[in-house]
Amino acid sequence: MFSLPLLFLPAVLVSAHRFPSHSRLRSRSCHVNDSSSSGLAAPVPVSSNDSSTSGCFPSLGFEMPSDVPNSAEGWWCDPATEYAFVGFSYEVTSCQSLQKLNKDFADIRNRFHSRYVRLYGACDRDGFYDDVIEAAWDNTLGVHALIWFGFDGTDQWMGRRDNLFSTLHSNPKAQFVTRVVQFGSEPLFDGVLPSDTLAAQVLSAKNNLSSLGIPVTVSELAYGYQENGGAQNVLDVIDSINIHMLPFFSSDATTGGDSWSLVLDDLNWFIEKGKGKKMYFDENGWPSVTSEAVQSNGPNAVASVGSEHAYFSLLDQHCNDLKNVVGGGVGWFAHIYSDNQEPGYGIYDSSGKLKFPFAPRTLC
Repeated sequence: MFSLPLLFLPAVLVSAHRFPSHSRLRSRSCHVNDSSSSGLAAPVPVSSNDSSTSGCFPSLGFEMPSDVPNSAEGWWCDPATEYAFVGFSYEVTSCQSLQKLNKDFADIRNRFHSRYVRLYGACDRDGFYDDVIEAAWDNTLGVHALIWFGFDGTDQWMGRRDNLFSTLHSNPKAQFVTRVVQFGSEPLFDGVLPSDTLAAQVLSAKNNLSSLGIPVTVSELAYGYQENGGAQNVLDVIDSINIHMLPFFSSDATTGGDSWSLVLDDLNWFIEKGKGKKMYFDENGWPSVTSEAVQSNGPNAVASVGSEHAYFSLLDQHCNDLKNVVGGGVGWFAHIYSDNQEPGYGIYDSSGKLKFPFAPRTLC
């Protein structure tokens, strides 16, 4: 459903992210404004149809029907059109009310021309995902749903999985707004499950959701796969590759605007190992401030509003490079909607003010 049978480019040296300082020296630089120096191979043709503004869900020109369709056949846009900015990660630990979800989702859709929200964190309130579905339907947004493991090593994720699956089967709108279900966040990197157990969970979820046509994936860092021997067993069973792209945590990081080679390090690894599957950068961004949980692994990484802005501008500048990646291009999310959800990563600051102009491309 998400893959095209193409292969692209050999892997390059791998960077590392997040809190440990596993990092390797790079041997390549890049020039952001010169597409010939993009570090990617010659473009691979993808679908020429542009459904970012056409009559498929969740294209920007789509109008939701008054009644729930009888079938999802022909409902979803071609994944090959989802190669630029697609939306926001949206943290749900505060268990937002339906009113708040509707307000934020309307802003996400109308102000920023988003097509998706990618849920982050967990709300265990009964009926919460029903509220997400309703707000997504009312605001013409698709959802990348998430089975949240957390960081405490408990088995609470199992109940979250079962509750989500129950809602997906019982809510008639669920299959029309839920684009994919993700296991995450970073279960391999955090050592929540061995790769063979995680792969088995993915297969079981795919079987459970097969009648609804909802794909399943894992939300993970490149390094999470790599430290588990590549975890090819997981890559082989997921339907799309949902990548955490957080180059600030590389020991080679400097500024957001000078991080393209770091992005390529991880992207090219997934290109080599991913067997042509569709890719998204879902937990994807650069912090404007550091905190106890957000610390650089190198001496030159700059956390600032300017650097955060420059990182997203960099992705915009490389729109055509991302468009031409195997599998129908790379769609990217901004992590995260507001600093109230994760300090330093928001497009909005904690007072609700935009930290910088943000109007990324949705096509190129």
